[in-house]
Amino acid sequence: MRTVISTKLAYIVEKITRSAQLSMLLEVSAYPKPGNVHRLRDFRDTKYEHFLVASVVASKHFREAAVRGIEVSLGIRDLSQVGIGEMLRASIHEIMSHHRGGNTSLGTMMLLLPLATASAIALVDKGDLEEYLRRVLVELIRSTTVRDSIELYRAIRLARPGGLGRSEWLDVNDDSSFEEIERKNITMYEILEYSSNYDTIAYELTHGYKITFDLGTPYLNLLLEKGYDINTAVVNTYLRILAEIPDTLITRKFGKTEALRVSKMAKRALEAGGMTREEGRILVEKMDYELSRNGINPGTTADLIASCLMLLLLKNPTSLIVK
Repeated sequence: MRTVISTKLAYIVEKITRSAQLSMLLEVSAYPKPGNVHRLRDFRDTKYEHFLVASVVASKHFREAAVRGIEVSLGIRDLSQVGIGEMLRASIHEIMSHHRGGNTSLGTMMLLLPLATASAIALVDKGDLEEYLRRVLVELIRSTTVRDSIELYRAIRLARPGGLGRSEWLDVNDDSSFEEIERKNITMYEILEYSSNYDTIAYELTHGYKITFDLGTPYLNLLLEKGYDINTAVVNTYLRILAEIPDTLITRKFGKTEALRVSKMAKRALEAGGMTREEGRILVEKMDYELSRNGINPGTTADLIASCLMLLLLKNPTSLIVK
């Protein structure tokens, strides 16, 4: 299923692709983003360069997601035929075949691929990205199918995210889960809705990107409007999200108490100004050192930052121009 698109539609596709790729690059480059890989800190097996490779490889998948969104707007494809799960699995497979740094991008791609598709629909249908985009995102995720569920599970198995553990319902590591999904006709939305009680990415996907729209992007935009540079704005937004929402990955690997402790650290650093004041910068650097030394990685928060950056770039492509 493919269609020839006009110059205007091609521009929309490229705008979305560029925004998604830049969001990945800007997120991983921001420093010192406490506990995560950034331009001045690697993990033992996962390096900064692995994330750069992932962002380059991912670009064609963002382009595909945008084209499928346009096809929905043109009536060539139904929302249920978008294939979010299949695009996710294909992107993770290709990303991981291009580096040996482990899971760099599962959460990010789970957020950015639907955002790319929905943005294309919103830009073609309405020409803007206001509340209509949020409605499209909700409809898109609700329209996912059993096939999307299967592909989602395949993507997770490929990525092998840290701290996954076991699940009482449809455990991704249990082969029988695939049979149960097909037998009971369980959609990707239903799986995400169940997971949203304990997983922030699933919550974001099933609640119209509430964190991205209501918390992260407005705060990021506010900092940029005040004249702070990109790095300062991204790190402080990271602290803001982490301070309010305990990180899912930390909770999975170290428990809820540790996740809450890290959130309190982020709050203290932010209250001291974060990257905007010397006192705050010292606390941010200490936090980065402590978390990294102990292998505590707020990876879910980093995924959310990429989503916020993509939305900001889509709404205002010049907002990140260095002054």
